[in-house]
Amino acid sequence: MITTINPATDRVINKYEVMNEQRVDNIILSCSRAQSVWKEQSYQERAIILYKVAGLLEAQKQDCARLITEEMGKPLAQAIAEVEKCALVCRYYADYAEQQLADESIPTEAQKSYVTYQPLGTVLAIMPWNFPFWQVFRCAAPILMVGNAMLLKHAENTTGCSLKIENIFREAGLNEGLFRSLVIPVEDIARVIRHQHVHAITFTGSTRAGRIVASQAGAALKPVVLELGGSDPYIVLNDANLDQAVELCSTSRLLNSGQSCIAGKRFIVEEGVYDQFVSRLAEKVRSYQMGNPLDSHTSIGPMARKDLRDDLHKQVLESIEHGASCILGGDIPDREGSFYPVTILEGIKPGMPAYDEELFGPVFSLIKVKDEEEAVRVANDTNYGLGAAIFSKNEVKAEELASRYIQAGSCFINDYVRSDPRLPFGGIKDSGFGRELSAFGIKEFVNIKTVYLK
Repeated sequence: MITTINPATDRVINKYEVMNEQRVDNIILSCSRAQSVWKEQSYQERAIILYKVAGLLEAQKQDCARLITEEMGKPLAQAIAEVEKCALVCRYYADYAEQQLADESIPTEAQKSYVTYQPLGTVLAIMPWNFPFWQVFRCAAPILMVGNAMLLKHAENTTGCSLKIENIFREAGLNEGLFRSLVIPVEDIARVIRHQHVHAITFTGSTRAGRIVASQAGAALKPVVLELGGSDPYIVLNDANLDQAVELCSTSRLLNSGQSCIAGKRFIVEEGVYDQFVSRLAEKVRSYQMGNPLDSHTSIGPMARKDLRDDLHKQVLESIEHGASCILGGDIPDREGSFYPVTILEGIKPGMPAYDEELFGPVFSLIKVKDEEEAVRVANDTNYGLGAAIFSKNEVKAEELASRYIQAGSCFINDYVRSDPRLPFGGIKDSGFGRELSAFGIKEFVNIKTVYLK
């Protein structure tokens, strides 16, 4: 059985029977059969389904959001916003997929030569718990609009979300074989990846797990997109608008209780404004209220599971043992649930978990630097390369740093990093490879086929 537990109360929500091999095989075959019909339908016919899905998401956003909050602890207002963003991405690809996948003529000696984009078949999506609706829809919308089918292996603690998403697609009229949830344990994923009727894999999760998935996909010679962890640097230069920087840095770090791959995690501040920044940041984050995520006054809910909370606390304690100073938080509260307080660490140096590792929770790692050159060096001194941000009133200088020198898949200037259906999203180095969203993301799971007429 797979059991889901409310991280705010430690109470069991539901129990789900694990699918056996025969049932999984039958589901995969049903996907294959449904996809052979779906790929022949027009973009307009596929778009109708996604428009209906978007409408259902908006109509049911309160129920969907409550399920998200109960399963993984996100404050309800943030869960509602997540569901609304899912409707946005469905409409985006319904509007633009045909244009993005139009045949491209390439002049050669031939009478006609062009590139056409054709579906691959069935894509296995292995998705995490931190954005249990958004992570699914940001890959499902383009995968389905291409003409592929999709299998979803969701995180165990958000199994209810997985099944709810499947039901929404069915309500919208999508053939039930085209989007199916697999209620299976982690150890069964390798067999699904190897299955002859699974043609590609998309994975969002930890770098450690991503390496395993990549090796299994590679052994089966199947394409894979990996969106992995991050330790995003946020650089605050001496000429930054400090009120703006504090507001946006705190928002980025504490959204979803700090459980986001693209949250600001290492705050690299020039020494000229360091003391002011730390003082204002501490004052700002003290206003965040931790508590019941269903309460409208709560801005920080519990972490998704106790083991994740305990692992984060070990990273904090180890950083302190190696010389970091804790100026706020750092203690596990005496209450039910998987709560962890907003924590600020300073004096962060190489060799500390707060410098070298991803801290997946509401912990700020503050690093003082002498100048812009050192700030860039420290920002790039990581195995990760997902997102980054720069705060400066000199937009020309900030843009040059962002475009040419910061090693990341995206770099935002005077704003915090977030995904947008119109822009490609993904990382480099240990943060993965491939892209999601935009015209780039929709082409990850297609056969880019050359057609040549002599």
